[in-house]
Amino acid sequence: MKVVTWNVNGIRAVQKKGFLKWFEKEKPDVLCLQEIKAKPEQLDEFLLKVKDYHAVFNSAERPGYSGTAIYSREKPDEIWTGIGDKTADSEGRVVGVKFGNLHVISAYFPNSQPEGVRLDFKIGFVDKITKKLKGLVAKKQDIVLTGDYNIAHHEIDLARPDDNHESPGFFPSEREAMTRFLKAGFVDCFRQANPKKAEQYTWWSFRTAARERNVGWRIDYCNVNTSLHARVKRNWISPDVMGSDHCPVGIELK
Repeated sequence: MKVVTWNVNGIRAVQKKGFLKWFEKEKPDVLCLQEIKAKPEQLDEFLLKVKDYHAVFNSAERPGYSGTAIYSREKPDEIWTGIGDKTADSEGRVVGVKFGNLHVISAYFPNSQPEGVRLDFKIGFVDKITKKLKGLVAKKQDIVLTGDYNIAHHEIDLARPDDNHESPGFFPSEREAMTRFLKAGFVDCFRQANPKKAEQYTWWSFRTAARERNVGWRIDYCNVNTSLHARVKRNWISPDVMGSDHCPVGIELK
């Protein structure tokens, strides 16, 4: 199973930049999207009915904001949304699909915002999704959690760590929340396979030609529960794929 995740920063915007051609060429078994910024009724038939795929959307109540989606070749046995947090769930931040005992989840973690305006909300979100997924694993379910976590976990995960210790996405408390998530029984697939590989980023600011200079952050992830990790045969970041300020990230399971 090939699973790819991408924060598209507006599904209608990325559609105009070759998204469907990329999708057809990439051929994932499951594609997880974040920040779709649209409701299904705002999408055309080309996005609603991609050939050979089933589509699931979890849009935010607020127009043009947040939202997640999943396209899968196989029809899911079950679809679920949310983590039981009223604010996060109203923002369409989590959608999951189940195939047998395997859950594939698209998650758009909150941004903690300048001066940590939403930091407490962000930490609460991480802890709640950790609890939910840990509970599923306890029931003998396997987990592939993908998405934009809005967290650079370690200094190797961003270009200029010394300048960003008090920046959203690198606050000590959100990095600690990420550590708690991993210690709860989940593996950061890319970093596990590439423990010392630097300058591997998934997001670049639109300002100051950051992408051209590779001044970026690795904040998009594929995580699996510990027992599933043996089935991860490869993982990758695709920085050359344009259309968003993020790039796709993927894993392939045996």
